[in-house]
Amino acid sequence: QVQLVESGGGWVQPGGSLRLSCAASGRTSRTYAMGWFRQAPGKEREFVAAISRSGASTSYADPVKGRFTISRDSRKNTAYLQMNSLKPEDTAVYVCAADGSRSVAAAVTTKEYDYWGQGTQVTVSS
Repeated sequence: QVQLVESGGGWVQPGGSLRLSCAASGRTSRTYAMGWFRQAPGKEREFVAAISRSGASTSYADPVKGRFTISRDSRKNTAYLQMNSLKPEDTAVYVCAADGSRSVAAAVTTKEYDYWGQGTQVTVSS
């Protein structure tokens, strides 16, 4: 079993930046593809970004392209989401997820992921 714990959320003004971290523990003897999703009040969970097991491939949702960057540190079993030029519409609970399969892809759909964190709140407002 893999446990994921997010951190780094908070409040920022529009145009500001935050870096989210997702620390993995448990069965982490091998790497997993990692993804970030977000859910705003009254809306469905949506894909944000993903990174492959090797880190060689990444995927981004159109609204965050050019502003967000996903990365990973395999030695620390940690994934990151650097968020720049934040907009009010980025306000949501951000959740990290791990793909428990042996896939080398950076999956963009919820059903591809097996392990989920509790989420961290990101609020962007003046």
